[in-house]
Amino acid sequence: MTWQPHITVATIVEDNGRFLFVEEVKNDKRVLNQPAGHLEANETLRDAAIRETLEETGWDVELTGVVGIYLYTAPSNGVTYQRVCFTAKAVKHHPDRVLDTGIVGAPWFTHDELAAQPERWRSELVLQCLDDYLAGPVHSLDVVRN
Repeated sequence: MTWQPHITVATIVEDNGRFLFVEEVKNDKRVLNQPAGHLEANETLRDAAIRETLEETGWDVELTGVVGIYLYTAPSNGVTYQRVCFTAKAVKHHPDRVLDTGIVGAPWFTHDELAAQPERWRSELVLQCLDDYLAGPVHSLDVVRN
């Protein structure tokens, strides 16, 4: 078997101490995640983050920085994911936009509200990325080269 990591992006969007999340159904359970998804062929990491955020939340965003790069092996299937986590500001909401399949909604939570619901995190990366964002530093978008 050939080992191949999956490249993913995630976006932390903050507005006055509240953060944009995706509520989705996975394995018949409602879970929370940052707007996130897989890099597609011929797409930049930045473009993927903007696209996934719009598709999953209905929000146009402007990327502002990079929190970090993470490796995570899912215990459920043994797949390794490389996640590039961006920060962004919300620009425009499209409330009538149909969200991706499986998405229930795009709620806003404070850090404490998210931390109080560990059973709902899609993975440990959900809180880890948020904690890293709050602890800083956030890196310049220039660290991501196309």
